[in-house]
Amino acid sequence: MTLNLRDHSIRLLASGFSSEFAETCAGDERMHDLMMELASEFVEKNIPIVDEEAATDVAVELLMNITVRTV
Repeated sequence: MTLNLRDHSIRLLASGFSSEFAETCAGDERMHDLMMELASEFVEKNIPIVDEEAATDVAVELLMNITVRTV
């Protein structure tokens, strides 16, 4: 099998499972925990909020405004 044919085959295989993988990620608590950690770090770095509870609330709202999906 040539490299280009192999790469094409791998892309097709991954494409066929991408929706299932996205659903698995979206339903996994670890994904939620990781995204919450990233949202909290983003708020801390980019949004000058002094109140810790408000910063957490903004991070939660950021998380609620995104979705995991295939491209």
